[in-house]
Amino acid sequence: KMREYTEKKETCGTICLKYLLFIFNFFFWLAGGAVMAVGIWTLAEKSDYISLLSSSTYSATAYILVVAGVVVMVTGILGCCATFKERRNLLRVYFILLLCIFLLEIIAGILAYIYYQQLSLELKQNLKNTMTQKYRREGEESVTSAVDKLQQEFKCCGSNNYTDWADSLWIKSSEASGRKVPDSCCKTITELCGRRDHPSNIYKESGCITKLENFIQEHLKIIGAVGISIACVQIFGMIFTCCLYKSLKSEPY
Repeated sequence: KMREYTEKKETCGTICLKYLLFIFNFFFWLAGGAVMAVGIWTLAEKSDYISLLSSSTYSATAYILVVAGVVVMVTGILGCCATFKERRNLLRVYFILLLCIFLLEIIAGILAYIYYQQLSLELKQNLKNTMTQKYRREGEESVTSAVDKLQQEFKCCGSNNYTDWADSLWIKSSEASGRKVPDSCCKTITELCGRRDHPSNIYKESGCITKLENFIQEHLKIIGAVGISIACVQIFGMIFTCCLYKSLKSEPY
């Protein structure tokens, strides 16, 4: 015959912990949405320039944030259920998920920081070559689109300056129709405007490398800050969970 368990009267401390964990889970769920939104924003709005980067670290950090955001939102719901039902086994699962998300976001933050340090060297080594060797080449449509958008959005021409395009395989070919730079270098784009490289016509002295570097570094700061900030908040959630777990009676088996 199973041993009967008598309900232990809730202490004031247990009730306070339950409310704290409820409040934490509500904000944690909102934070999960924010984390996922930053990841999706990076992949959807900023993905044009990913094809210009030789490393996949930038996109990897965004994917990690999306995954972490989804898991955070699911975990927030689980946390509310675990708290409401006062089930120690659910609290154990909840704590393990919190720990996994914590590690994911720390990894995303660290990757963003490491790539932030390496970005300048990577762009110096690869951006000019990517632009001159892959622009308008078959199978490199994403690079072509990214270069055109980059030069128009940041009002620049070439990696260091417009003279970089003299080494372009496309510019040297008959396909360029006598252009000295792509039409996207022009201040006002018209057909074949790239034939004239006068300062009044193109962004002659302004290279794209510094502007792209600043743009990506600013976004890496956002990714890193979001990942590390949410991870720090989760520490409180894990502490509340441990305290509530200890305050609840053992489950019958």
